[in-house]
Amino acid sequence: MTPAQARGFAVDASHALAAAGQGDMVWGHAAVRDPEGRGIWIKAPGWGLEEVRDDRLQLVSYDAEVLHGDGTPHKECHIHLEILKAAPELTCTVHTHAQSAIAFAALDMPLLPLSHEGTLFAGDDVPRFQETGALVSTPALGKSLAAALGEAPAALMPKHGLVAAGRTVAAAVMHAVLLERACAIQLRAESAGPVFVRSDAAEARAKRAECWPDSQLEAGYRYLVRRAAGTLP
Repeated sequence: MTPAQARGFAVDASHALAAAGQGDMVWGHAAVRDPEGRGIWIKAPGWGLEEVRDDRLQLVSYDAEVLHGDGTPHKECHIHLEILKAAPELTCTVHTHAQSAIAFAALDMPLLPLSHEGTLFAGDDVPRFQETGALVSTPALGKSLAAALGEAPAALMPKHGLVAAGRTVAAAVMHAVLLERACAIQLRAESAGPVFVRSDAAEARAKRAECWPDSQLEAGYRYLVRRAAGTLP
């Protein structure tokens, strides 16, 4: 990956998240690791996900300094900086205020494998970052969030939103999308009454492997990019 490609991925990831309904006016962001090790490519503050263009990106160093682009960095750039510092194998991180994720986290119940989306965690519960429901605006909070996420594809941030990560941009975006959808499905089911039908642990593991290999994450991501660009057939 070149820096130009990383910038392109940061734009596409932002548009894909917007197409999936994860926009929150000018809040929320996706970050792509700079391949030259200088930091992250992320949208500048004040722009919605659907508004991101190459000239609205910043290169933010691991010391949270803007090396390229206009303005100051996002207050919550530490989410991305600390997760990517902690896990060199990751390429992209996502933070959004997805409404179903926020609503589900408020119930403080396990995320169940009720659907294909719900098997993203192979039958285990989704991690939760409990240290604060306020902004992750310091390196220390970013490190704590990275620890809460661990090796999981995504985590809930109760009273706040979600965070997702991936070895590819497609994986990070789709992990955010799938977590939101899993939360929405369980909210609908729980609102109708007790939940009786779900995958057991073995089926959940098998479904995760079958439903969410890299090829399917990439396919879902490319669909969202096409949808954002208005190029669906």
